[in-house]
Amino acid sequence: MRITSASIQHHTLEFKFEAGTSRGTLKEKDTWYLKLFSESKLMGIGEAGPLKALSVEPLKYMETELQKVCEQLIGLEVPDSMDEVFEIARDAFPEGFPSIRFAIETALLDAMHGGKKMIFDTDFYRGKERIPINGLIWMGSKEFMQKQIQEKLDAGFDCIKMKIGAIDFETELKLLKSIRDKYSQNEITLRVDANGAFKPSEALEKLSELAKLDLHSIEQPIKAGKTDDMAFLCNKTPLPIALDEELIGIYRKARKIELLEEIQPQYIILKPSLLGGIQSTMEWIKIAESMNIGWWMTSMLESNIGLNAICQLASYLKVKMPQGLGTGQLYHNNIASPISIANGETFYNLNSKWGSI
Repeated sequence: MRITSASIQHHTLEFKFEAGTSRGTLKEKDTWYLKLFSESKLMGIGEAGPLKALSVEPLKYMETELQKVCEQLIGLEVPDSMDEVFEIARDAFPEGFPSIRFAIETALLDAMHGGKKMIFDTDFYRGKERIPINGLIWMGSKEFMQKQIQEKLDAGFDCIKMKIGAIDFETELKLLKSIRDKYSQNEITLRVDANGAFKPSEALEKLSELAKLDLHSIEQPIKAGKTDDMAFLCNKTPLPIALDEELIGIYRKARKIELLEEIQPQYIILKPSLLGGIQSTMEWIKIAESMNIGWWMTSMLESNIGLNAICQLASYLKVKMPQGLGTGQLYHNNIASPISIANGETFYNLNSKWGSI
């Protein structure tokens, strides 16, 4: 089957609340859908959803670059293997636009599987597998964060991830302690994400305070790019460290190896839209596992189109620990989908249908 036409569609996702991070507050998010057609039939769709102030790609050029991708894909035969998908995506990929490569790969894999939103043929897509996820606590006032914590606990989550670095550190410690006073680490796993909020000079002391609360890990305690400081922290830390923003903009395999050898983190966080797609994510995983570095995946606040692809990738990779894939309920105007959440797990609800795009 041949790709006879391709188009892009812009969509602005609207948050249900002001989502606070140490980099600022999010109220909306731009995303673009890459659609592939055979004659008039939609045969594949992928999402390019960069995140302002985090992604390397300039949002004002997204539409132009996606139009160029459409022109390259028109006339191609739908690939019949994942390797062929990756080869086409590499050729069509505009350098410096990692979320576009993710969209290309996803749209082609969807087309390869018949245009059914199946990216990988796994038990997750068939409604037979559930993936454990963490409940995400956004920054805000103490009262707002307490409310979120209670809602996640009431909803059955046994892994809670709290964003820290926006309000004062003592208040954040008290919020975490309020959970730990009620639940042991065997009952509730606690993760924190600093988004680079700590100063290198104060980071080790703060990590020591956090470690007293039996946390699972902390993501990106200091800003990315301070390789020596991060390597020192990962060597001395009493609390496992996960690299996140540190991986941005690194696409060559040799540089990936070099970075992980230099820093030697305990974990890495994988966001396919940020890292250059599915193939690049798989490469990070292979390198990390060769160095006994753990990993998990998270969405980058994509709509349900991108989230669906990442959930299916997680299933394909047979993940075990909780993933960061609970973001589908953040928006007023998300695309209706079968992706559902119950008791701290995400699953594909076969009784639900995809909405129109």
